[in-house]
Amino acid sequence: MEKLNQTVLSEFILMGITDRPELQAPLFGLFLIIYMTSVVGNLGMVILTKVDSRLQTPMYFFLRHLALTDLGYSTTVGPKMLVNFLVDQNKILYNFCAIQGAFYIMFIISELFILAAMSYDRYVAICNPLLYTVIMSKKACWMLVAISYIYSTFVSLLVTIKIFNLSFCGYNVIRHFYCDCLCLISLLCSNTREIELIILIFAGFNLISSLLIVLVSYLLILTAILRMNSDKGRYRAFSTCGSHLTVVAVFYGTLIFMYVQPESSHSFDADKVASIFYTLITPMLNPLIYSLRNKDVKYAVHRLWKKLCNTFS
Repeated sequence: MEKLNQTVLSEFILMGITDRPELQAPLFGLFLIIYMTSVVGNLGMVILTKVDSRLQTPMYFFLRHLALTDLGYSTTVGPKMLVNFLVDQNKILYNFCAIQGAFYIMFIISELFILAAMSYDRYVAICNPLLYTVIMSKKACWMLVAISYIYSTFVSLLVTIKIFNLSFCGYNVIRHFYCDCLCLISLLCSNTREIELIILIFAGFNLISSLLIVLVSYLLILTAILRMNSDKGRYRAFSTCGSHLTVVAVFYGTLIFMYVQPESSHSFDADKVASIFYTLITPMLNPLIYSLRNKDVKYAVHRLWKKLCNTFS
């Protein structure tokens, strides 16, 4: 079986988004624009929150890492997907498939817990403003981000190594546009009960625990806001959370649609659309949401633009 695995499965074939030839060129153009917008937006957010002195707060520290994870998983999937529009057969090497799957899992899990950390940051800022700089110290922020990255790397390696240590059958067509772990499991000849249980436990823990942190944080924030006597104070408190709430609603909404729907209503086409949304659309939207809804980011963009204009004029 190992010999068969090495000779027959030196590569996989990705079904891609569509097999209709007339849609290949328009979809390539559309997703190229989406991907490039995502790269420019997220790289811009990383640079902006790094160089602007007024954005050196915990909120923008987490926003920088959110942009990095967005850039990470969109780049893990996007370039290969774009290449597949230009070739006759969407092939991906066996080892590259494992690498793509591992990085994808790592960045997605990291994003879940970075969004949770951002919720906790907003809770401390609104409910404990006097202790904010003490609780959300630079060390504490780095610790929260480091834990997210270390944990997500551990889960990613565990799941990927488990899958690729099992025996695949001769059939090597993945019914997706990237190496999704659930699609890979359907190609295994070995007993998949253990790896399915591992994925179920970690997926449930990741989704429920991070969502619980978000919900509890915002419930406490809402309670604190309703106790405020000043309408101006309430508006300011809500405005600092608006961008993050929008991002959370879009990201978790898509994940819940994909993984919590009943088995009977599962559709590969619907899963592909949902995957496109959170692998390419969401990373493109996040920088736009934060730049359009956040005055600090708007002013930072204007300051950076003026500085660049003065430099080259």
